[in-house]
Amino acid sequence: MLAGFTVLLLILLGMGLPVAFSLGMGGVAGMLAFMGGEGALAQLPIIGYKSLDDFVLTAVPMYILMSQILLTGKVGNNLFELANKWLRHLPGGLGIATVMACAIFAAITGSSVACAVTIGAIAIPEMLSRGYDRALVLGCVAAGGTLGILIPPSIPMILYGAITDESIGKLFMSGVVPGAMMTVMFMAIVVYRSRNLQREAAASWSERLEALRKTFWGLLLPIIVVGGIYTGIFTPTEAAGIGTVYSLFITFVVYKTLSLKDMPGILNDTIKTTCMIFAIMIGASLFGFVLTILDAPQALTTYVVSLEANRWLIFVMINILLLFLGCILESVSIIFITLPILFPLVMQLGFDPIWFNVVMLLNLELALITPPVGMNLFVLQGISPDSKMTQIIKGVIPFGAAMALEILILCFFPELATWLPNVVK
Repeated sequence: MLAGFTVLLLILLGMGLPVAFSLGMGGVAGMLAFMGGEGALAQLPIIGYKSLDDFVLTAVPMYILMSQILLTGKVGNNLFELANKWLRHLPGGLGIATVMACAIFAAITGSSVACAVTIGAIAIPEMLSRGYDRALVLGCVAAGGTLGILIPPSIPMILYGAITDESIGKLFMSGVVPGAMMTVMFMAIVVYRSRNLQREAAASWSERLEALRKTFWGLLLPIIVVGGIYTGIFTPTEAAGIGTVYSLFITFVVYKTLSLKDMPGILNDTIKTTCMIFAIMIGASLFGFVLTILDAPQALTTYVVSLEANRWLIFVMINILLLFLGCILESVSIIFITLPILFPLVMQLGFDPIWFNVVMLLNLELALITPPVGMNLFVLQGISPDSKMTQIIKGVIPFGAAMALEILILCFFPELATWLPNVVK
């Protein structure tokens, strides 16, 4: 029976139906089959309401709004200029500056797409004009954009916490060290691939300090949001509200890059993205309700445990599953579809839930640059129409290998993800 509903879901997805409606229709079909018409119709609004009845989820639209404000307010432009002035004299300096700008912007917005669009629009023409290999340039920006879901604040981490009831603060902290590691690994790839390029002249200290002065207010945002959470001054949800107000302040008052006429477009984009996420969440809850009726999570856990296989072999299979799904679905859908089933299994196998959060996000990062529907691949083709998809895919291969390597490192050293959450309580 479970296989039948899974096949139905795959057929609906294969027909091109949006993920939210595919999940919802699969869930409704299952409820009608097991509960009858009246029982299913009575449960639909209840399940839909309960799926969104979580105070933590109020942070999602606020973080999205904050991201849209900073994207439209061109805060990322100043960040790239800052990184360029301080790092361009190093080997592969402009590429290093691009990765660093992506990391900082990711820490401000938590949005991979916004990060790739903002930094890529500036960095791609600059790097190409200085002789950087096009594949490297595209791979650098595409991979750098993925840091948005690993470095806090991160919307996927909020969704993970809402589904599993794990502390959002701990989840945020778990991404700091792996995110910094990933940033350094990306920089190392850029340095190695551009080692034969001539170095640029170093910027003067007056130019560096001027760039720092212009970017100072933007750099304060991650310190306020993430630092406030770590120190216990406010909750992640409150941090979202404070970050949104602060982003309005710096774009309207300090940088003056926004005006009231920009707000309708910002609010419209925020509403569309929020509705997409919440629609997927409702659809996943309906489908998950059917899985609960069938005892699918418990049956899967019992079956896997009964195999008495090595837990690391099962972990490898989970990673393969996430990678496969990443080739056909985007990250939010993967979280809602797989996590309710995989999380009980992960707990039964004795893996740390905070550690698994980072591993799962690394897989989702990989999904963002994995064909055929890696979102950042299409974003880059949109902002660089002269680039071929084959060039983009060729460019992201070494960065994807670095992500896979980091997953392997985390398996041997899980403390990289769990140390900071245990230290900062």
